[in-house]
Amino acid sequence: MGLTREEEMAYAADRGIPVPVSVESPYSVDVNLWGRSIETGILEDPWAAPPADVYRWTVAPSEAPAARDIVVAFAGGVPVAIDGTKVSEVDLVEQLNRLGGQHGVGRIDHVEDRLVGIKSREIYEAPAAVILLTAHAALEGLTLSKEQLRFHRSVSDEIAQATYDGLWFSALQRDLRGFVRSSQRVVNGDVRLRLDHGSAVVTGRRSDHSLYDHGLATYDTGDSFDHAAAVGFIRIWGLPVVTEASRRGSAAGGTQPLLDSLSVETAGRSQPWMSGPESRS
Repeated sequence: MGLTREEEMAYAADRGIPVPVSVESPYSVDVNLWGRSIETGILEDPWAAPPADVYRWTVAPSEAPAARDIVVAFAGGVPVAIDGTKVSEVDLVEQLNRLGGQHGVGRIDHVEDRLVGIKSREIYEAPAAVILLTAHAALEGLTLSKEQLRFHRSVSDEIAQATYDGLWFSALQRDLRGFVRSSQRVVNGDVRLRLDHGSAVVTGRRSDHSLYDHGLATYDTGDSFDHAAAVGFIRIWGLPVVTEASRRGSAAGGTQPLLDSLSVETAGRSQPWMSGPESRS
């Protein structure tokens, strides 16, 4: 039978073997370029708050300095520059780990499911990962189509699970990465984020491959959207629901009490959801 963690520490101490753990700080720590994970000790109680000595890469958000804005540039979905300065991939991640850590960004308290289904509570420090994933998602939202984004969520989940399960070299992984490579061709541009006491919040994004059309999106002067065309579209789009309701009854019955209460609360005031022909029936 293997030794317990306490027995392992005692064994090392008796033989003068230096190990970076103690009875007071018995954590099991894994570190690589992408992040730092910590488990065992008091962390095995999912209700226990992580002690301050768990963290090494990040300051406490409450002790972080004033907020700072940064701009991360992407080419083909890959981060290539910080604040206009091109940086190699490894250096870029290391810089964002330091910068994000200084602002308390990247702390994650997580209960995960291991391959065999056992739940494990771990603490992560991954400042660069949080910053880059947040920025990358914002740029994808600007440059990928609605359908690509919908499918991308499924692909991301599949790739993450297969990677976690040690199946990086599987045929499915190969095929999924083919989709990722194709979709990322247009994920080019800049994302501005504000690092602020533990958070990394997107405050702007821009791209030459943007699918955002101001004329179609604006509610002000310059609106180029054909509102008259929407009437026919709404009628056609709603045909399946109308047909189903005529055969099997409307699902609106379950929401009628809520609508009635809203009608009472907003009596005498015109509401957008009451502006259709049904509101006058």
